[in-house]
Amino acid sequence: MLYYVWQGGRGDFMKRNAMEELKKWQTDPERKPMVLRGARQVGKTWLMKEFGQNCYDNFVYFNFDEEDELKSIFETNKNPARIIELLSMISGSKIQPGKTLIIFDEIQECPEALNTLKYFKEKANEYHVIAAGSLLGTLLAQPKSYPVGMVNLLDVFPLTFDEFLNATDPALYAFYESIEKGQQIEEIFHNRLTDAYNNYLIIGGMPECVASWVKYKDPAKISEIQRELVEIYENDFSKHNGKVNSGRILMVFRSIVSQLAKPNEKFMYGAVREGGRARDFEEAIEWLVSAGMLNRVYNVSKMEHPLSAFDKLDQFKLFVFDTGLLKHMAGIDNAAILLKADYQFKGPLTENYVLQQLRGQFTVELRYYADKSGEIDFVLQNGMEIIPVEAKGGEDKSAPSFKKYIAEHHPANAIRFSKRGYRKDGAFTNIPLYLAGKAKDLL
Repeated sequence: MLYYVWQGGRGDFMKRNAMEELKKWQTDPERKPMVLRGARQVGKTWLMKEFGQNCYDNFVYFNFDEEDELKSIFETNKNPARIIELLSMISGSKIQPGKTLIIFDEIQECPEALNTLKYFKEKANEYHVIAAGSLLGTLLAQPKSYPVGMVNLLDVFPLTFDEFLNATDPALYAFYESIEKGQQIEEIFHNRLTDAYNNYLIIGGMPECVASWVKYKDPAKISEIQRELVEIYENDFSKHNGKVNSGRILMVFRSIVSQLAKPNEKFMYGAVREGGRARDFEEAIEWLVSAGMLNRVYNVSKMEHPLSAFDKLDQFKLFVFDTGLLKHMAGIDNAAILLKADYQFKGPLTENYVLQQLRGQFTVELRYYADKSGEIDFVLQNGMEIIPVEAKGGEDKSAPSFKKYIAEHHPANAIRFSKRGYRKDGAFTNIPLYLAGKAKDLL
């Protein structure tokens, strides 16, 4: 569909935390046109329409991928007033400042439209404009491709565990929301939340997978959707005609499981292709990270503030943007997760999950620390404070490097994520894996 207009009423919708960010944007006097970034199929289109439906009198929706003729409006016009006039005529509805949300989807198909956003900011900021597109992050990574400083950016990710819980078990989610710092969690709730966590590892946070699970409760359907999603992404790579070699993008993506299966999990160019070097694959990695497909975590030489000053740019780990997809790509049998078995890939899968939940809680991106003496799974920077993090897939408490660091450096806070219950003992906090999304509030 090229466009449509929605008028009035409120419908049921899956709760997404990003909606709160959009509501803040709506009332912000310094508001600029909003651009959503994120991998394909994470729910950007749904989020924009839901926002328009529930927070505005009406919205108009335009998709640049479905109607080439729409592009001509932006190729021949730079004046927002004229653009609004033409869009109103196309949609058959008057576009009103502050009352109508203007949605541009797949905007990467029309760079002129993306560039026009700066004119909306400069000359017509009373109109509320929001845009998104597949692989838009790769375009935005090129400085000349979008109006720098003239747009607000919001990253959209797959559903976090709390969003998943709200969609699949609202009653249990209500309890989850009520958990506070220092609270004793009864065993019955601990067990139920642990079961929900196990389900999340299998299903993941892709909206289509979560919706299917709510409707059918059929693991086979989830597996089929995940297989199709991976195929869609790999087809996107093969259709990519930019300066980055599509074959190398695919090779890097397909190497992730084996990279994470290595004892130290560090990305090795030679593991992608024998004799492979940085110059062969660094652009492909950057493309995948910019596209929102992979999350990169750098090793640091020192666990000190500011962490970014100690990045070892040649040492990093790459994680998949959705834990459910990583589980599928690794070929892990559901029984291994549900029956509490020890399986080869438990550690990387757990770390992938923890990374997903911690992103967005802290303004500084996560790092890890590794040297000859040992490794700390993740390092957090919270203000000036540096927090070591251990991620355990079970109830095992052994973590010699983690314990050694605490004994030697006495950090104000240290976190271990595991399947054990919530417990705070001085600086040390054991946080159940299902509460990783509330880590900052529980310290």
